Amino acid sequence: MARSLTSLAPDSAAPASRTGSAADELRAGLTAAAATISPKYLYDQLGSSLFTALTLLPEYYPTRCEAEILREQAAHIARQVGRVESLIDLGAGDCVKAEKLFPVLKPARYVPIDISADYLNDAVARLRHAHPGLDICALGRDFSHAFELPEAVPAEGRLFFYPGSSIGNLTPDEALGLLQRIRALCPGGGLLVGVDRVKPRSVLEPAYDDAIGLTGAFNLNMLRHVNTLLGSNFRVEDWRHEAHFNETESRVEMHLRAACDVLVKWPGGERRFARGQSIHTESSYKYTVEGFASLLREAGFDEVQHWSDRRDWFSVFSARA
Repeated sequence: MARSLTSLAPDSAAPASRTGSAADELRAGLTAAAATISPKYLYDQLGSSLFTALTLLPEYYPTRCEAEILREQAAHIARQVGRVESLIDLGAGDCVKAEKLFPVLKPARYVPIDISADYLNDAVARLRHAHPGLDICALGRDFSHAFELPEAVPAEGRLFFYPGSSIGNLTPDEALGLLQRIRALCPGGGLLVGVDRVKPRSVLEPAYDDAIGLTGAFNLNMLRHVNTLLGSNFRVEDWRHEAHFNETESRVEMHLRAACDVLVKWPGGERRFARGQSIHTESSYKYTVEGFASLLREAGFDEVQHWSDRRDWFSVFSARA
């Protein structure tokens, strides 16, 4: 599961998805032969809060595995990445992961970026109180496509931080494109990225379909967000959450499946879903160490290093541009 990202004033975050491009993207996905909604639309303010809650579930291992790595390998990571002028946090959410690195990375500037601007604003208000001497340049932005950084963020000493295995929400080709764009934005800088590893289905599937149904609520809430952005008439009660591991593609897939025949309407369009038809809402690709290191090198990075948790379920990669 992931977070994704309108240049803004350096001290503010503003809504990024209430635009014609979001509506166009949603219409295209809903009318495709196999209907899809991008996982970035999981993250309105409620969706972001639900995601934070589900990371506390016993089934959801990535957050704990990554926290173990960042806690136990912090000194090694700091030595590897070197001086950090600007810590650029992609899909920052509540900013807690990056905040835990402040003592060792000692950034002069923190640049949290998140598609859920309202949620990000709340997190930034807390950070300003907790770290009054830190320069914070918050951006409400969809970084899944081309993006630039404002002049307030100097080109020198940039470290991009992309935690939580969010890179897995992109296809390998899309991930390569994003990595290449990051590489172009941090000449002489680097990247620190969390990557979920290939592991048994018995571990993977419960992480995306937990016993108390919180991940299901997170997935279903997307429909309410789409209604707001598109003016559609999705009814949450007409849909059911599903998740399964696609071994051939090495990815966990989340879907919303119609529980009955459904006619979804929006201004200028509609689509009928027969009972049992689904909307693909997220893929989470799982990598081997060798596979992801190869992807980084193909994107133009070098000095690739990684650290893993005790069970080798998750890795944090460092790479230099």
